[in-house]
Amino acid sequence: MDVDYALLTDLYQITMAQGYWDAGKTDEEASFTMYFRDYPFKGGYAVACGMAQLADMVESFRFGEDDIAYLAGLEAPGGGALFEPAFLDYLADLRLTVDIDAVPEGTVVFPHEPIVRVNGPIMQCQLLETALLNMVNFQTLIATKAARVCRAAKGRPVAEFGLRRAQGLGGVWASRAAVVGGCASVANVLAGKLFDVPVSGTHAHSWVMSFDDELTAFREYARIFPKNCVLLVDTYDVEQGVKNAITVGLEMRGRGERLAGIRIDSGDLSWLSKMARRLLDEAGLEDCGIVLSNDLDEYTIQSMLDEGASVTSFGVGTKLASAYDQPTLGGVYKLSAVRPGPDAPWEARLKISESAAKLTTPGVLDVRRYYHADGTVAGDMVFDVNFEPDGREIIVDPMDDLRQKKLAGLRYETLLAPLARGGKVVLAPQFRNAMAAQERARAGLDTLDETQLRMLNPHTYPVGLEAGLSDRRRALVAALRGIE
Repeated sequence: MDVDYALLTDLYQITMAQGYWDAGKTDEEASFTMYFRDYPFKGGYAVACGMAQLADMVESFRFGEDDIAYLAGLEAPGGGALFEPAFLDYLADLRLTVDIDAVPEGTVVFPHEPIVRVNGPIMQCQLLETALLNMVNFQTLIATKAARVCRAAKGRPVAEFGLRRAQGLGGVWASRAAVVGGCASVANVLAGKLFDVPVSGTHAHSWVMSFDDELTAFREYARIFPKNCVLLVDTYDVEQGVKNAITVGLEMRGRGERLAGIRIDSGDLSWLSKMARRLLDEAGLEDCGIVLSNDLDEYTIQSMLDEGASVTSFGVGTKLASAYDQPTLGGVYKLSAVRPGPDAPWEARLKISESAAKLTTPGVLDVRRYYHADGTVAGDMVFDVNFEPDGREIIVDPMDDLRQKKLAGLRYETLLAPLARGGKVVLAPQFRNAMAAQERARAGLDTLDETQLRMLNPHTYPVGLEAGLSDRRRALVAALRGIE
């Protein structure tokens, strides 16, 4: 999408940028890491998403004439212009030179490990923070919700129906993220065009209500769309709606056509689906599918299937596109290392807080994923790229250094991959494709143990700091607190 992203930021990012410029720090470099602290939806994993939009932002990042004019017109609370004209001239000429590494979209990820890393001039890293978090937090949340919903559906296709209830234009990217998480299609036509993802949909209750009777409405729809005929049967009475759909389905069969399905959007969906299946089968329409929708989520889908609901596919809207039960991921973007210039060594930085959960990890960070011989995941190691992990290959829980796990001898892969170099996007096309990301997510989920995939109280996946990194962090904390 062609969007001007430069001002998609918090004001304090730009005021800090002027501070860096005025303090002569424009050539100083920093390493920032984006990660999240807790599992979304009380689950056992997340599905990373948002990197394609991040690549779009990097490609188009400029402060245009209108942006500069707007900033020039902002007044400081104490009076006068907020920004210096010379600084605004600097912004007008600014071009990104940062290096960005990220996990590919669809990668299964866990708390306390890097999802995105940005290295480069500290001002530029700072200017990217807000938009980066906006993109990756939101889309990772939706992709994760979609993965949970699709898993609950047990192989039945799920269509994302949530645009009308989504948070504004964020619904466009929500549709794409839903596909990354596993949805077979979206109702959102703009998302279908922009991201080349499958679209699906038939008619609403208003179509039926616009005719004198339901049967006529169904017949007309079947006449106009004989190859895409799914009839919504709950406008007045579901049982009668199914019988009218059967009449139309048999008429279509007589013309060499096929009624693809019926949709039920209200009432006791489980009970009604079983009733509809019985009527359809008795009429000889065994090949007519049943679509269920109406405020569904992973829990209602799981419950209906446990009851034996007869369903071919699901339409899931509000609770998917809006991440209804958890509106934010809570991902953060933290400074972890600095250096005076591109040829100087990195110096570790960390934030110490009164809350142990907010203690950050120092260094230029990456993550290794280790696998058992059978292909299932064994654990993730967060490490500093400037220090080769020692031979122990032990991971240490960042929240409890007495919890450790040895991973020596196991196969591993490094997760962060180049997204941009010198401010230029280097992400290969397959890493910007939603359908390829969906396959990546499916393959990643297959490497998890069932205990890590269950909806309630899942088993915690082991993520830890490389033992040497853990030692260095502990020593740095002690030094900063003056206890050594």
